Amino acid sequence: MSAPTARTGDTEGADSRRPKTERADTERGDTERLAAERAAAERRDAERRRALRSMKALATSLLAVAAVIFAVSFALQDRYPWLGFVRAAAEGAMVGALADWFAVTALFKHPLGLRIPHTAIIPTRKDEIGETLGEFVETEFLSDDVVATRLAAYDVAGAAAHWLTEQGNARRVVDEASGAVVGFFGLLDDDRMREAVEAVVRTHVIEPEWAPPIGRLGVRILSSGGHHAAVDLLLDRFDDWLVIHPDALTNLVSGRLPSWLPSFVDKLVDERVYQELRRFIADVRHDPAHRARRAFDGYLAELADRLQHDPETIAGLEAAKARAFDDPRIRELAAQAWAAARSAAVDALSDPDSELRRRMSAALADAAGRVAADPELRASLNQRISGAAGHLVSTYRHDIASVITETVRGWDPAETTDKIETQVGRDLQFIRINGTVVGALAGLAIYTIATLISSAF
Repeated sequence: MSAPTARTGDTEGADSRRPKTERADTERGDTERLAAERAAAERRDAERRRALRSMKALATSLLAVAAVIFAVSFALQDRYPWLGFVRAAAEGAMVGALADWFAVTALFKHPLGLRIPHTAIIPTRKDEIGETLGEFVETEFLSDDVVATRLAAYDVAGAAAHWLTEQGNARRVVDEASGAVVGFFGLLDDDRMREAVEAVVRTHVIEPEWAPPIGRLGVRILSSGGHHAAVDLLLDRFDDWLVIHPDALTNLVSGRLPSWLPSFVDKLVDERVYQELRRFIADVRHDPAHRARRAFDGYLAELADRLQHDPETIAGLEAAKARAFDDPRIRELAAQAWAAARSAAVDALSDPDSELRRRMSAALADAAGRVAADPELRASLNQRISGAAGHLVSTYRHDIASVITETVRGWDPAETTDKIETQVGRDLQFIRINGTVVGALAGLAIYTIATLISSAF
């Protein structure tokens, strides 16, 4: 019994070489794609850092210019009174620039290294920000009303169906799914898989009693008369067999006659038995009320009842079932069947031109065409998709939001600060620039109003 097992293993090894090569190519492609995406992200971050430094330099330069203008105008305003307006504008610009510099800097670090309260907000309150963000996403983005409204606004089934009907898209889906299935098969351990399948079959198929369900099924079949066609088929096949093998009954009866009878008597007896048997089969076949049929129906009804209620009959069937499934030959046959099915599936799914893939692509495209052409079917599918998505969101809303909270909690404070500042810091520098401009205008306005009031009195 070991030789077939060894050949099966050799076949599995040969069949698995091509999928392993394809998986290696796929993994290599994924690695290269991830490396390219990582390099592109690093280039974008480098560009953002350059833009951030440029905007910081601009905002700081405006502060320095305001300081220079303030110093010059302050020194010369006694000689040139109109420079008082310039000094006031420059003074307001410096105040606005310094205030907004402090506000922007306090988001990411302690200004000038001084541990002033409520500064370095992002690194010190990172976890609280993550929790707040998670709660905001949970309540504002993942609420039942929001999800239902968003899904109702989109024809998800129609969009998917139209996309699948486009040339080559159904084949792409089948190719990707086939690769995933082949990869999944490659991860499976055959011995463990056979054990798992055997455990499932034993738990849900073998261990439950078979006799009562079979008996109930027999009652339904007998009450509907569905067994009559099977009986007619058996009678026809038996009669056909007798026609093909006319000598099958030779000596069956004549062999038990006294030896002193003439040989022609034996022949007559055999011929008579043969003809009577065929005539009996014909009578039973054409007479639905034949006593043989009634006797057979009675036997089947009694058997169905005993299978449901007779402990001895039930125990006998269960014992026969246990002996059959515990037979090592049956278990070996099941193992070979699994290996053959796995090998056939891997071969069919690995070959881009296999009949299975072509039929799957055609079936998927056909189904998509039917969905695209049937508004009622699309509406039904959209309703089911919305219901499923709503159920998932309602059930796992908190878990989805907690991903944000836990992710932010796991970030390094310094790295988090650097990433956030890189992403939004350039835009925040406009606050400093705007503060400089607004401060200058506010200072000029205040000084002008004060001068007008003073001159009026």
